[in-house]
Amino acid sequence: MRRMNDFDFFHGSWNVANRRLTAPLTGGGTWEEFPGHTVCRPLFEGAGNIDEIVFPTFDRRGATLRLFDRATEQWSIYWSDSRTGLLYPPVIGGFTGERGDFHGDDTLDGRPIRVHFTWHRLGPDTARWEQEFSADEGRTWELNWTMDFTRTGPPLGALGG
Repeated sequence: MRRMNDFDFFHGSWNVANRRLTAPLTGGGTWEEFPGHTVCRPLFEGAGNIDEIVFPTFDRRGATLRLFDRATEQWSIYWSDSRTGLLYPPVIGGFTGERGDFHGDDTLDGRPIRVHFTWHRLGPDTARWEQEFSADEGRTWELNWTMDFTRTGPPLGALGG
């Protein structure tokens, strides 16, 4: 059952171990590892949240906005990066048990791709996020980014209150 408060586990501060493929969907590339730190705050009494992640070795930041559609009982996850300032197309889905699956359409280097995010709730103080791309309408997938989260601080109150 999909619930409005599915992402409450993520509220608070986290250290993030990133592992990313440098050239996704090219058949090549290498994996790079880098640190991050994120803080997630609730919105709309559990029907949304927002986090900002800092990538100190890249002098960049990202932000994720997650919103729960009460009519469809689906989450939409939006990403923005300080390099571009754009809000990218959402991935949509929800949790079954401790695993969340979210799919959407985007582009990579001008060509259409499918995007899949997977969230794994691994306990009160750890979580994992994975990103996969598909260039063949979802027939095959390539894992290209993982984030392993370790809690560093308790949940914070909602923005503005």
